Amino acid sequence: MQDQGSIRPATRTEHDLIGDREVPAAAYWGIHSLRAVENFPMTGRTIADMPDLIRALAAIKLAAARTNGELGLLPPRVAGAIAEAAREIYNGALHDAFVIDPIQGGAGTSTNMNANEVIANRALELLGEARGNYRVVHPNEHVNLGQSTNDVYPTGLKLAAWSGVQRLWAAMDELRIAFAARQTNFADVLKMGRTQLQDAVPMTLGQEFGAFARMLSEDQERLSEAAELICEINLGGTAIGTGIASHVRFGPLVRENLAEITGVPLVTAHDLVEATQDCGAFVQLSGVLKRIAVKLSKVCNDLRLLSSGPRAGFNEINLPARQAGSSIMPGKVNPVIPEVVNQVAFEVVGNDVTVTMAAEAGQLQLNAFEPVIFHAIHSSLSQLTAACKTLEKNCVAGITANRDLLKKQVENSTGIVTALNPVIGYHTATEVAVEAHLSGRRVGDVVLERGLMTKAELDFALRVEALTAPSQVTPD
Repeated sequence: MQDQGSIRPATRTEHDLIGDREVPAAAYWGIHSLRAVENFPMTGRTIADMPDLIRALAAIKLAAARTNGELGLLPPRVAGAIAEAAREIYNGALHDAFVIDPIQGGAGTSTNMNANEVIANRALELLGEARGNYRVVHPNEHVNLGQSTNDVYPTGLKLAAWSGVQRLWAAMDELRIAFAARQTNFADVLKMGRTQLQDAVPMTLGQEFGAFARMLSEDQERLSEAAELICEINLGGTAIGTGIASHVRFGPLVRENLAEITGVPLVTAHDLVEATQDCGAFVQLSGVLKRIAVKLSKVCNDLRLLSSGPRAGFNEINLPARQAGSSIMPGKVNPVIPEVVNQVAFEVVGNDVTVTMAAEAGQLQLNAFEPVIFHAIHSSLSQLTAACKTLEKNCVAGITANRDLLKKQVENSTGIVTALNPVIGYHTATEVAVEAHLSGRRVGDVVLERGLMTKAELDFALRVEALTAPSQVTPD
């Protein structure tokens, strides 16, 4: 009787231009995927961690199978099996069969072939054939018919990025709404504005939070503009954009089918040769993500500063206490949510450098570095989305104001003297500010003692509306 410990897993033999290899018989992936797994152990992750990309590739293969069937280039039975296999993957099946590291040599060929092999072997199953029987359904000749990695892969990256952009936009919108709600809640809270960390002039805390909301709104507009650019695809251009080895009607029809499947407003690039080598849309998107990160980080810097204390800092606002802040200092609570968003922003800025260098490094008719471009953009999209969500839920929604302290700071500040410039003049206002500062008295008291204004004039000039918006300085 054979020792059970000596039984080897069943395998199938597959062949490529380098030679033969044994592939696990149960695997949906094939020899190209096997070699890629061995060659590119870069990140410890696989494209299975990027479901948007897998769904995008499946949608492309589904659209291609439909198109090739409509054009009579594939037998209906084969086209139908490929389409059904691709549809299953688009709906979430077999994602664990995508085993390639996202960073890889070969300009994405391994990712495209991973998809081709998985779809081919699932299609074979649907036809009642054994996996690996590529005479019936072949990864290259049938699944990849009319296509090249060089038009499939960038199209897949753009579709995946589109999905990520939609989620980020929605997360930003929730955060914007949260800031806008604080704008309303704090509309009547007077405080001192600061420039260069020095007392400037009064404003409302609502105005401060309203600015945060508007910053997000502007970046949402820029993100929408970048999303429009990634809707331009080069599918149908095959190897370098000339369309070699594809049917003359394949490009227009496959774009139409792909747009219908995904619901994305895709357009075919005017010049497919240019589109195949140009990564400008990715550079633009990455730049917008960097802009969002920089702005979010600046806002978080402000939140940390405004909440500093509670006794020896600004202490103007209170951030929700999320966890104990020290292993040695009892009672200490740190601004951990703004801190984590800051760190995400730092990484996004670094990702943008990666995208910039990879896009610049492209040569002639193809950029071989699109894998790392997408890896960086995917990371930025995912982390910014998570950052916006945690900032909204775990921080902004629970911020409160220290109203009494803010009122006292305004009353004691020399910054309100700016509102008196139109009445007493800049030179005199400067003298009042200096005297108030050195004596520790209020600006209003010094003005009245000097007889520069009446009490009614002073009260009118220092009302909230006059201190926070353009208005008359003296009563009619």
